Amino acid sequence: MNTELDRCAPAYQEDFAYSLDNRLILNWYPGRVLRLSSGSSMLDLGLGHGYTVQQFSESFERYVVVDGSPQIIRQFREKFPHLRVEIQLGSFEDFHTEERFDNIVMGFILEHVDDPSTILRRYRQYLKPGGSLFVSVPNAEALNKRFGYAAGLIDSLTRLSPADLMLGHQRLFTVASLRELVEQEKYSVKTVEGIFLKPITTGQIQTLRLSEPILNAMLEVGVGYPELCVGLLMQLESRA
Repeated sequence: MNTELDRCAPAYQEDFAYSLDNRLILNWYPGRVLRLSSGSSMLDLGLGHGYTVQQFSESFERYVVVDGSPQIIRQFREKFPHLRVEIQLGSFEDFHTEERFDNIVMGFILEHVDDPSTILRRYRQYLKPGGSLFVSVPNAEALNKRFGYAAGLIDSLTRLSPADLMLGHQRLFTVASLRELVEQEKYSVKTVEGIFLKPITTGQIQTLRLSEPILNAMLEVGVGYPELCVGLLMQLESRA
């Protein structure tokens, strides 16, 4: 497990080709989660790039992160030595606690794991009654990909790109496929938002040197158009 996760660690460095997307998306969506969250505790799956941890660690009295990569944990500790966060080393599949949380976040996790259904089912037991589970995933039907497909630049919306493989992605989602998955695991969908309405490629954005206000507008406008955005964000509640 650790070896496989550590293999993806280079994609979590600043020189990764899609670091612009990471910076925008991962600084943006925690604020959307915080708008919808309640209570004083959060369980978060994965340290990732560390952007989300900065925001969540300042917003909850009890904040726990589970991560399975010693290398990513080391990178995080070196970059953010002073953040108040409890990190538990272990796989998402094996994690167990008697604690129940007001909020659970699976931020760009379900595209990585072998069995998303097992993860969703397992963590429902760690959610307090009335609590929220927040799931974010990459969207196979993003506008920039639709344009690329229509132009003949890519031959499939759902095929994993080299960047997806470098990040350790095993699948992409659509609004419909994600909704079907979570409803099968006894969750109700409370809200659906889009993350980053990107009409062109990252390379083209960088070549055009688009301003921060324009980039932020792509995030703001994208909230209402999940089917066209790079990422999807769902707020769920347990039906059981």
